[in-house]
Amino acid sequence: MDKKDIIAKRVAQEFSDGQFINLGIGIPTLAAKYVPNETKVILHAENGAIDIGALNPGEEADPDLVNGGGEYASINPGGAIADSVMSFCIIRGGHLDATVLGAMEVDQCGNLANWSVPGKMIAGMGGAMDLAIGAKRVIVAMEHTNRDGSARILKQCTLPLTAQRVVDLIVTNLCVFGVTKHGLVLHELAPGVSMETVEKNTEAEFIVSPQVKEMQI
Repeated sequence: MDKKDIIAKRVAQEFSDGQFINLGIGIPTLAAKYVPNETKVILHAENGAIDIGALNPGEEADPDLVNGGGEYASINPGGAIADSVMSFCIIRGGHLDATVLGAMEVDQCGNLANWSVPGKMIAGMGGAMDLAIGAKRVIVAMEHTNRDGSARILKQCTLPLTAQRVVDLIVTNLCVFGVTKHGLVLHELAPGVSMETVEKNTEAEFIVSPQVKEMQI
């Protein structure tokens, strides 16, 4: 399984029946196809799609129906399309049970950096700041390291922050960290991943849970 799908499948296990959940762009959008059949959630995209379904790249894709990342998507029966005003009222009004966001950096205090790299052209912050503050729970879904192998889970973020102390859970292709007032807690290791591998690829300090287990994917 591709590492992005490993992350997305594990993230989907965090969803509970009846929840209203935003999926950010990138890896988070993949979680839509891994929601268990017995779990009914309403997935939200910041562009105004409510009860959005899985990605729909086939010939029947509707060019007017996309998710927050501009990818062709589907919408479930009973779903709705809202304008940006209503969509952000949902976000800012505290109606989201959770948001799943990608990140460039996260640190051991739960600070999030996912919108800007100094000196590089970017599309803009989108709804990231609103989502990080407005959702009741913030789940970060990201690859554990950069392409050059450098750490992305740090003692302190170096990039401009999206929001401070907002992250609750970090899911990567190597492991799952919970973020607590005492710092990061390692709860799960991906299949075939050793503790030494996580330590080598993580700059941040972390505690190992006494109940650490293998990630179920």
